[in-house]
Amino acid sequence: MSLIYQKEIKVTKEHIDQNNHVNNVQYVHWVEEIAVEHWDFVKHKTEYPEDIWMLLDHHIQYKKQVYLGDTIMVKTYPKVPEGAKQPRKVEFYCNDQLVVDSLTLWILIDVETQKIKRLGNDWLEKI
Repeated sequence: MSLIYQKEIKVTKEHIDQNNHVNNVQYVHWVEEIAVEHWDFVKHKTEYPEDIWMLLDHHIQYKKQVYLGDTIMVKTYPKVPEGAKQPRKVEFYCNDQLVVDSLTLWILIDVETQKIKRLGNDWLEKI
């Protein structure tokens, strides 16, 4: 699996709040969006292409403001599983500086049984 997935986002007017910077809720949306994009990009290489991820826990730290017209580089990668939980980092960079740092915990849901699927600690290495 390509452990690091990244994309650029150009900050537009719809991303800006009344304080004239990227709205904090927008970052939360991007965290989920890039995780889904990354999974869609690699799921066909796994034993779980039909299963779905659900967000369990989310931590985010805002370090610097980003403004209209800025370009953000978003990077995400999974970390070593913690039992049934799959940690994922999402980092936002503007002008090569980390501006937002996020750590989320996800669980994989078996699409047929609707139950949590426990993955082996080495499942990322098998891809």
